[in-house]
Amino acid sequence: MKFENILQPTADQFRNFRDNATGEKIFMLNLLKFRDKAQYEDGRETDLTGREAYALYGENTAKIVKGLGGQIIFGGAARNLLIGQVDQLWDQVALVEYPNMDAMANMMRMPEYQAGHVHREAGLAGQLLIECARGGSLK
Repeated sequence: MKFENILQPTADQFRNFRDNATGEKIFMLNLLKFRDKAQYEDGRETDLTGREAYALYGENTAKIVKGLGGQIIFGGAARNLLIGQVDQLWDQVALVEYPNMDAMANMMRMPEYQAGHVHREAGLAGQLLIECARGGSLK
């Protein structure tokens, strides 16, 4: 299995996400890898670690998600790999519930979300973001 840590969806990925909307709740599984030191695109000096910069983004985003009727179901450190093999373990995982795809897409366009996004980009070395839906053999 090949994977790449990337910070933004491609146009095709976002179009697929939008075009496959069901109107039902979605759950976004976030696998996060932090920079050792935050790197802001505007070149500002900072003593923040990547984790600390991302925490600023997370605090802002959690309020927005809640206002849209969603919630952060789980967030925590990735500690140990029990099954499988990867070169590096992700630093943190999060599971975020949104009422539907439109709520998440609307959030991404909100000025208050975009204002906090600078901390996400400064803090992350990469991310996998996986849309999940209810169903399957585990309920």
